[in-house]
This record gives sequence, structure tokens and C-alpha cells, in this order.
Amino acid sequence: MNPKADFYFDKGKQWQEEIQRLRAIVLECGLTEELKWGCPCYTFHKSNIVLIHVFKEYCALLFFKGALLQDTHGILIQQTENVQAVRQIRFANVKEITEQESILKAHIYEAIEVEKAGLKVELKKPAEFSVAEEFQTKLDETPALKTAFETLTPGRQRAYLLHFFQPKQSKSREARVEKSIQKILDGKGLDDL
Repeated sequence: MNPKADFYFDKGKQWQEEIQRLRAIVLECGLTEELKWGCPCYTFHKSNIVLIHVFKEYCALLFFKGALLQDTHGILIQQTENVQAVRQIRFANVKEITEQESILKAHIYEAIEVEKAGLKVELKKPAEFSVAEEFQTKLDETPALKTAFETLTPGRQRAYLLHFFQPKQSKSREARVEKSIQKILDGKGLDDL
């Protein structure tokens, strides 16, 4: 156990018993506990394997390369259609965790083997994502913006493309594009300050 992560297990009443049980199970698998993104993250030789996270309606184990795991029990969930690699197993109570303990450990050990083998999730290229019409118009009108966007890392490009494409109304997509133009020109990602 890493003392830096202790606060996560002591910070509230909801899900405390569940996440403490998940912590015990994950640590029994020989992973190293760290604190990343404000959550307990478990690593194998410094590579992220699984994360414990609480949500409003459930708590979960998030497997970083979950898309590569065999889901023979049908319990690995893709959070949204845009999540490419991560898969989660959700829990609503301690009983569910206890009943699935051997399955959870099997998934954790499989995730470790995936990491040892150096397997990687094939991520969609930015060119495979839909480009919001409003953003495409700006790219066509402003060569400097197009050049700046193309020099961003693929992950930053994907984040912008998804961000621009999400709103249903053109006006909202246009506002997002306008708000992001300077950041793109500055070579910054969507969440960069």
C-alpha cells in the first residue's frame, strides 16, 4: 500500500468498503500502488495496468489495455464509443466484488501478461475520425491553422476532433472551434493551460 493513495480510500462514505476490497484484490496480484490523476493506479514495472475509480452510481476497475483482454465473462465495459483502449468492470456492492474475485484476479494477471508481451492497442488515426464541418471550414480558410493542427500529436488531434464533433448544434460546434483556435496555433492540446 502506498500512503499517498490512502486518502482515496478514506475520503467518503460511499463506495468505501467496495474500493478497499478492490485494493486488497489488486495488491494480492503483486502490482505497485501509485497515485495518478488523483486515483489509485496499479503498475507493473512502471507501466499502468489498472486504476480504481469511483463514480456516482458505481465504482470500477479500469484496465488501461482492456481492449486486449479476453472478456469471456462479458463484464468488460467500454465507457463510450470514443474510448479505444480502456475497459472497466463496474460494481454496485461488495457482494459483486467478492463473487467475482477469481475473475478479477484472472483479468489482472492477463493484463500483466499483455504488458510483459509489449502488446499495444491499435488506436484509430486522427484521419479516421469525423471532422466537424465547422472545423474543416476553418482549416480550409486558414493554412496556418491547418499546419498547426497537423503538427499536434495524434492524441491532441483526436481530442480536438472529438471535442468539436460532439455538440449536436452547429452553433455550439462553431463556438468550440473558435475558442480553441489560438490554443491550436500555440501548439497546445485541448486541456493544456
